[in-house]
Amino acid sequence: MLAASFTQAADKPNIIFLFADDYSYECVGAYGHSMVQTPHLDQLAKQSTRFTHAYNMGSWSGAVCVASRTMLNTGRFVWHAEKVYKSAEKERVAGRFWSEYMKQAGYDTYMTGKWHVPANAAKAFETSAHIRGGMPKDTNHGYNRPPAGGEDPWSPSDPQFGGFWAGGKHWSEVVADDAVDFLDTAAKRDKPFFMYLAFNAVHDPRQSPQDYVDHYPAEKTDVPADFQPLYPEREAMGAGKSLRDEKLAPFPRTPHAIQVHRSEYYAIIEHMDAQIGRILDALQKTGKADNTYIFFTADHGLAVGHHGLLGKQNMYDHSVRVPLLVAGPGLPQGKVCETPVYLQDVMATTLELAGVEKPDHVEFRSLLPVIRGERDVQYDAIYGAYLDRQRMITVDGYKLILYPTIAKLKLFDLTSDPQERADLAGNPDQRTRIEQLLNRLLKLQTEVGDELDLKKAYADWL
Repeated sequence: MLAASFTQAADKPNIIFLFADDYSYECVGAYGHSMVQTPHLDQLAKQSTRFTHAYNMGSWSGAVCVASRTMLNTGRFVWHAEKVYKSAEKERVAGRFWSEYMKQAGYDTYMTGKWHVPANAAKAFETSAHIRGGMPKDTNHGYNRPPAGGEDPWSPSDPQFGGFWAGGKHWSEVVADDAVDFLDTAAKRDKPFFMYLAFNAVHDPRQSPQDYVDHYPAEKTDVPADFQPLYPEREAMGAGKSLRDEKLAPFPRTPHAIQVHRSEYYAIIEHMDAQIGRILDALQKTGKADNTYIFFTADHGLAVGHHGLLGKQNMYDHSVRVPLLVAGPGLPQGKVCETPVYLQDVMATTLELAGVEKPDHVEFRSLLPVIRGERDVQYDAIYGAYLDRQRMITVDGYKLILYPTIAKLKLFDLTSDPQERADLAGNPDQRTRIEQLLNRLLKLQTEVGDELDLKKAYADWL
């Protein structure tokens, strides 16, 4: 293991990492959403630097969170992370894990909630509470719904369907309970703490107490402007009828079905927000808030009706962009940063705060120079991938999406068309831009360890 330098533990700040699942950047009040209620995250945003363009780099798995969390905890770019995924426990034992670096830096490390990395979470952190799997156990009743013209067989607030209700208390409330308990203990200790608080919310099954469900009547819930009944390339892109996430609603999509799913999405978001409020209140009571850095983000976004899609296995902004808030002593409050970054930059940021010299294998970069205005560009371009079915590059306000198995590409001007509705790939005036973006993507493939050969499928453009 590469030796790292550390400052004395007594000089270190506390760090709280709040992590959601399946949470699109757009579904936070502070990001401009007018319907979903997130008062505690909105307040945190006022105290934070808010990143508007934080991305997940991609996935080698239909469970996108697996890749996202492996990148986050190992610091490696997506295809390099895939190579160590199955040996994640060996990586942890060797000390090449986020929590292991924090331990070595003198931190009291704590974890509760979703893990979904094949390393021993109970050993990765000095203290752990409820270590959860990828998602709560679902039921057949939660799929292919709501039925057209029939009674919906499923209810988000009914404990009989298990899921987040398994064990007798909603899992988001359990995460908050665990965090409050740890903070009560930490208040009495001098050792700095690192808390990894990972909600399974707002992943499906999208369940919450009835009073939250009642806040979002389906008939009053929005349908995205880019709604369509069926996404044309759904099968070629690997997000068709056989994909679990896409089975949640009937094909073809209907506005009513999307309203139902989005209403339940908003309800579980607001419920999670309330639990985050409890955690932040408990931090204030410790007397340690002034020496604590807080990070909030998610492992990826979610379509929930955008473009005729339900899941996160696509390269559109609603699914690859996440909220990212960074608050703490000496950092700007209320600052909005449009610099494109990766959510996995959080690891490198906390290592810098902890006085850890960044190890050679950590490829993601600290956000602190960007937050402090010392660096305007974090990455020359943003890369995205899903299996061998999709590739993406975003740079200078344009996004190129590729579906290699059918040699299809799409081009979007994100400045004039932020909802990615107008494909410009057929415009002859964009030929040069597409060629340039393709060539930049080929270079990015080398940087991130992507071995997929794009040259044959797109020979006419290169």
